[in-house]
Amino acid sequence: RVFLRAINQYADMLNKKFLDQTNFELQLWNNYFHLAVAFLTQESLQLENFSSTKRAKILNKYGDMRRQIGFEIRDMWYNLGQHKIKFIPEMVGPILEMTLIPETELRKATIPIFFDMMQCEFHSTRSFQRFENEIITKLDHEVEGGRGDEQYKVLFDKILLEHCRKHKYLAKSGETFVKLVVRLMERLLDYRTIMHDENKENRMSCTVNVL
Repeated sequence: RVFLRAINQYADMLNKKFLDQTNFELQLWNNYFHLAVAFLTQESLQLENFSSTKRAKILNKYGDMRRQIGFEIRDMWYNLGQHKIKFIPEMVGPILEMTLIPETELRKATIPIFFDMMQCEFHSTRSFQRFENEIITKLDHEVEGGRGDEQYKVLFDKILLEHCRKHKYLAKSGETFVKLVVRLMERLLDYRTIMHDENKENRMSCTVNVL
């Protein structure tokens, strides 16, 4: 909780003194996002790994601090305004890591950041190629590391499709991208599940699907 308060103080200062055009400090903002995501993903806050008694005790005393800092990260991202493009594609990995935390409200609040990144890069270069490449690479790494699940796949699909379909220029390319990532996620989750299967043919078939 002490760290959370300190990070929030840091965030206030960034908004007040280092956001406008003349005083913007890329490195400071970068440090903030990496620090906040590291805080959110640390082992001692992953409540689903604890016994129900311990989990209830922590929630009762502190609440889910991952949700608190996650909402803060989301707000800080939107505060960036015209500076957002400076954080694409480097920030895709940390944001992905945050959205993969198995907390539904946090996921719903932070997955839309991906659409904002797509939109941002599209306005700058008329495509979102760098964002797309980065998310595909990082997703592979994260799922292999044990993160991601069926619920995440469904939320990712639903939230991003809704956003893309409302956008004049991103409707078609956005939908193609979302379908591609969801298909990849399906195959990666299958692959992860079957890696411990005794049947070599099943493993081989899953490997071919991923490739």
